[in-house]
Amino acid sequence: ILRDFDFTLYQVNIDLNSNKFFKYQIIKFDGKAYTWGRWGRVGEVGQNKEKLQPSEDKAIKDFKKKFKDKTKNEWDDRAEFVTKPGLYTLIERETEHDEYVAEAKLAKFDEIDGATNNVANCNLDESTQKLIKLIFDHDVFKRAMSKMKIDVEVSKSQIATGFEILGEMKNVIDQKFEEQKEFKDRLTKMSNKFYTHVPHSFGRREEIPIIADQESVREKMDMLMVLDNIKISQAMQVQAKKDMKEEVARVYGTHHLDRQYNSLNCDLKTLDKNSDNYAVSLWHYFRPSVHLRLKLLDAWEVDRNIEGARFKQHDQLNNRKLLWHGTSVACVAATLKRGLRIMPHSGGRVGRGIYFASEYTKSTASVIPSADDIEIMFLSEVALGKEKHILVEDFSLVEAPKGFDSVVAKGRREPDPKINAEMTLGGHRVTIPQGAPVPLKEFRNSSFDQSEYLIYKESQNRIRYMLKLTF
Repeated sequence: ILRDFDFTLYQVNIDLNSNKFFKYQIIKFDGKAYTWGRWGRVGEVGQNKEKLQPSEDKAIKDFKKKFKDKTKNEWDDRAEFVTKPGLYTLIERETEHDEYVAEAKLAKFDEIDGATNNVANCNLDESTQKLIKLIFDHDVFKRAMSKMKIDVEVSKSQIATGFEILGEMKNVIDQKFEEQKEFKDRLTKMSNKFYTHVPHSFGRREEIPIIADQESVREKMDMLMVLDNIKISQAMQVQAKKDMKEEVARVYGTHHLDRQYNSLNCDLKTLDKNSDNYAVSLWHYFRPSVHLRLKLLDAWEVDRNIEGARFKQHDQLNNRKLLWHGTSVACVAATLKRGLRIMPHSGGRVGRGIYFASEYTKSTASVIPSADDIEIMFLSEVALGKEKHILVEDFSLVEAPKGFDSVVAKGRREPDPKINAEMTLGGHRVTIPQGAPVPLKEFRNSSFDQSEYLIYKESQNRIRYMLKLTF
């Protein structure tokens, strides 16, 4: 590609079921300049055309004209780009994709050539090696994106813009409109804008959905959080590759799995299947009436380097539980590195916080498994302190009400408290919900089927265990 002469445009119109892209660039090859374009519906290969230009200057002139024709913006002023009605929007390109692919190829190269490639033996046990391969697998990232109807690289800037648009939509949905048409028109335009900045692959016969309620906004925010975590995991891949380059002068370079493991900045201890901690993991996930098809493959004790000291801030909170948190396999590396986080624009039925559950089946709704149906689940020690119980959703919560440390949306059912177990962690007694779910008469009118536990400070949880499961 000739210098920076390369652009990608998107345009979405829900009313017309239009969801299209236009890509254009100048290619310099063998001393000749070509313009090349590709266009079509997002998710499809589309059409393409290549044209040999008389000179490089002519190619640049053609390129700039094409950009203006499609956007009514000048190429040289693209830093101040403004989307015009009925025309395309310029989207920042993802430029690091080739590095991610290169790292994946490098890993395969290490595996094939082994010691002859001057790579030291891996220091990880077999279970952890398999885990690292899984959570850094490029195909896992692609599968997660495909499940969310995303089949193009999405930049950090696009993710940030997506959050901003969804934040605006939350406010619009909360407003009252005298005319339903005005309400729908506003949300349609904002949905067009969101899908333009975060391109989705909708089939030709599939209607492009309007993001019209708080639940839809929450789902899209969750999607952006997954994409953000994938970006972090991919960046860790790139850093591991750079670290390897610095080791070239050594006789033996660090094995690529050790490099990836070290990038997590946390310690994972594979639990012996005969140990007490492994038994706790088994007890916690095993529900004979619900999980007969589930199989626990491996379990790890997790120690994130900064989390222990941060968690000590809440030593005065004695009400603690070991609770589930589910996520996409593609997000596991980022979660281990950064912990469970509260995103500025995130939210859900119980507001903007970190969601936990006492039942595996509640948390698994957030999980995107690998292609071979492997799931990764976290068990966190959560310092709940004084709980505020609610029975109806409250999207506005951003902190626990005054006098409380957490919020619990009480479900109509809960694991039988009579069968709760206990363990001691860091000098605190921690309750482990493990019984089969039973109906709770006092909460039979709750709008929540299963309980959701919310904290609004990241420091109130500490990831203790990670489980690898399959069906």
